[in-house]
Amino acid sequence: MAVKKTDDVFSFAAFDPAKVSDSFREFAEKGAVQSKEAYSKLKTATEDATKVVEATLENAQAGTVELGLAAIDALRTNAESSLSHMEALLGVKSVSELFELQTAFLRKQAEVVVEQAKTMQEATRKVAEKVAEPGKSAAEKALKTFKAA
Repeated sequence: MAVKKTDDVFSFAAFDPAKVSDSFREFAEKGAVQSKEAYSKLKTATEDATKVVEATLENAQAGTVELGLAAIDALRTNAESSLSHMEALLGVKSVSELFELQTAFLRKQAEVVVEQAKTMQEATRKVAEKVAEPGKSAAEKALKTFKAA
């Protein structure tokens, strides 16, 4: 009888290949569905990241043009002011008139430079905000997605 108990313990009569096949099929189908979902999420995230980079680069390019035009305007203003001052200096008839003219020019130039610096600073701030906006929006969207999950 001891032999029969050993035979029962090592018997493969309870092994059903159909159940193993069904379990493996179910496992493979779940894996395929999860892979498709992961790929879809990755694809969407990649497309979103590409859009963010494109928007950032477009804003940076537009901002560079805007800052360049502001710098050119400042240079033009300074050049015209300097040329006008040089013309005025050619008509000076006394040393006191020269000092008076030069002092007024330097005072006006200092005011203009301060105003130009404020204008450039404000333009730079606006450009920085425009350049950062796509990334900021994407980060906020991602945070909302994580909070919802």
